[in-house]
This record gives sequence, structure tokens and C-alpha cells, in this order.
Amino acid sequence: MRASEPVLIDAGRVIAEMRESMVSQWADWLGDRLTVASTIPRSTVEREFRLLFDVLAEMVGPLRREANPVWFHVCEHYGRIASTRGLAAGEVIEELAYLRELLTRNLAPVLVAMRARQGMAIMLRLNRAIDKGMAVAVVGYTDALVATLFSQNGVPAMSISSDFGEVGRQLTALERELQAVANSIK
Repeated sequence: MRASEPVLIDAGRVIAEMRESMVSQWADWLGDRLTVASTIPRSTVEREFRLLFDVLAEMVGPLRREANPVWFHVCEHYGRIASTRGLAAGEVIEELAYLRELLTRNLAPVLVAMRARQGMAIMLRLNRAIDKGMAVAVVGYTDALVATLFSQNGVPAMSISSDFGEVGRQLTALERELQAVANSIK
């Protein structure tokens, strides 16, 4: 199943237009979980949510192949930050599963208006991306935990991702990486 390029661009645009609403819904659903660890402020987690939506908007569009490595980098970062936030591995999966639910609920009216093949192709593409993202996020989460445990001869140490300034710089680098992909066709 393949969706045409205009349909893919439309789906990406809908994700981009609904991003703020979905970020707000996601943050509301997570509630106190966003601020369990005082090392990562709520605004930074919401910034990461926005970045996830931005990459997904590109993942359904004509730049999906170019955006794929960015998706993996962002998901790995998401997992590392989740460990800093004090989440369990299952909670990382649960949060990304809620991302899937948000996309499904918010894109449903748009996808229903499309030809069935096109809507199905877009949902399959999004689900595949989220599934791969979950796996990469868990790897990032696990890597962060192992690095923290073994960074100083088995004595847990503060990881680089728990430095708020460093997290901001990492997010900026990921945002630039995505922007470079978006600019690649201009």
C-alpha cells in the first residue's frame, strides 16, 4: 500500500497543525509523572514531545527516509531523558503508546476522509515508526542506566543528561538535525 505524495504532505501538515493540542493532551495525561525528577523541568519534557511530533510529521511525508535517522536519535534521547526523569522502562513504552493513541484519535477524521488505502498506508507507516521508536527509546533508557551505574567503577554518578543545560543543547542539536532534513529539498 502506498499513499500519494500530496496525501502524505497533508497528513504531515495535520500532525504539525495539531501538535500543540496533542502535546497538551499528552502532558495532561502524564500529569505528575512529568515532574517526578526535578532535574528535568516540565517545559523541557514538553519540548521533547514537540520534537517527537515534528519528526513524525516528516516521517509520513516525502522525506520519511531522510527523517528516519533523526527519529531514531530523538527516540534514543527520549529514552535517556526518561531514565533521568526516574521512569521505569515500562513507563517509557507506555508514554510512547499514548503518543500512538493521540495520533490515532486526532488523525482519524482526516484519514477517514481519504481513500481507504491511503489512510491505511499512513497509519501503518506511523505505527511502524512508533514501534521502532519504542525499541530505540528502551535502548537509550538502558544505555543511560548502565552508563550511570558504571561511570565511576560501579559507583552511580550523575549522568550528562541530568544537567539541564546539556539537555537543552542536545534538544537544540536534534532540532537542527531535523531542520537540515526539512531544508534538504529546498
